[in-house]
Amino acid sequence: QVQLVESGGGLVQAGGSLRLSCAASGGTFTSLAMGWFRQAPGKEREFVAHINGRSTIIDYPDFVKGRFTISRDNAKNTGYLQMNSLKPEDTALYYCAAAFGVAKRSPTWYEYWGQGTQVTVSS
Repeated sequence: QVQLVESGGGLVQAGGSLRLSCAASGGTFTSLAMGWFRQAPGKEREFVAHINGRSTIIDYPDFVKGRFTISRDNAKNTGYLQMNSLKPEDTALYYCAAAFGVAKRSPTWYEYWGQGTQVTVSS
């Protein structure tokens, strides 16, 4: 069974940066597609980024393009989300997710989830 642990969240001012990490265990990491999602109070969980096992397919929604970068280091069994130019509306609980096979935008596709790491952006 795959286990995921997020880290790197915190409090930053608008315009600042954070780097989130997602450490995976319990599976063959290169076989895992990984996604990042976020959820703010009263809102649905929304797609932030995804990446396939060999980093040949990467996808972002328009509202993070040019600001966020997803990557992975398969030798370290770790995925990353670099977030720059943060805005107050980026405030949310950020989750790492994984699934064997392809990466998709829908959160229902992902079988494995971390506990989340809080990102708070002050104005």
